[in-house]
Amino acid sequence: MFSIFRRNKAGNKLETTEVREKPVDGQDPLEARLERTRGHMSGLFGLIKQASAIDDDLLDDIETTLLTADLGVAATTRIMDRLHAGIKSGLVEQPGDVLPAVQAELYALIEPCEQFLAVEPENKPFVILMVGVNGVGKTTTIGKLARRYLDDGLNVMLAAGDTFRAAAVQQLKTWGERNDVPVVAQGQDADSAAVIFDALQSARAKGVDVLIADTAGRLHTQDHLMSELAKIKRVMAKIDPDAPHEVMLVVDAGTGQNALVQAQQFDQAVGLTGITVTKLDGTARGGIVFAIAEAMQLPIRFIGVGERAVDLRPFDAGTFVHAVLPLDQ
Repeated sequence: MFSIFRRNKAGNKLETTEVREKPVDGQDPLEARLERTRGHMSGLFGLIKQASAIDDDLLDDIETTLLTADLGVAATTRIMDRLHAGIKSGLVEQPGDVLPAVQAELYALIEPCEQFLAVEPENKPFVILMVGVNGVGKTTTIGKLARRYLDDGLNVMLAAGDTFRAAAVQQLKTWGERNDVPVVAQGQDADSAAVIFDALQSARAKGVDVLIADTAGRLHTQDHLMSELAKIKRVMAKIDPDAPHEVMLVVDAGTGQNALVQAQQFDQAVGLTGITVTKLDGTARGGIVFAIAEAMQLPIRFIGVGERAVDLRPFDAGTFVHAVLPLDQ
């Protein structure tokens, strides 16, 4: 249990709200997993401690810290504008008021993106189409998602729609064997839409609860491959007009602002409904989560903070803000 600062509804007062992290067996506290980003943001404590007053130099240093943590220009500008407004209104009067105000703005920015992905029983199978470029951890995320749904008592099927790389098909089969779930696959260079069509037919016939479909890792600049994603959606709709029920983009936090570019391009091409941010444990650039939230205003479904299945965690805004900028240290 810990507290974070947030603005009240009128926006004229900072108040604390309690947050309870919900760890599972074998799971480290999130702040232990986001040590690198927190270490970068902790530079703010030194700035505040040394400041005798809120002046332009202090505000410039705060802005630089946020930018270099990869919050991006838009999110940083929003936070700094709110901070300036708080100073003008008297809400932020002393250097010691600055960090609570920054924490409150971070929370206000990402809290709307905290939307858990619930499997809707009326949509059976519930179809999750996974998209993203190569190397972001997409196939690994699929395996971890499968484990999560199995632990929730649901039955799962995987579709090996990344037919451009034989290694990708084999990797998904390995996850299927590890989790003891069926994998629908064909040979390399098979038509991806056909593979996923067959998987959806099979999942419906067998009463599967969740179908997770992999797709080829593609650059957001490859128009012909992006068009293939639209084809996959059209083919699915022939069986279930509502499928896929989730189009989830996986991005690697370590790629910084390029992750935001990917999100924008994939959303334009295929219409995203959720985002998962991986490899947050290995980068000091975790601020990209705030940049994505500011620009996309889409649900952030999960964050990846390690190699184990339990390290794919549902996104919780309060826990995340406390992990990157804890004021009780």
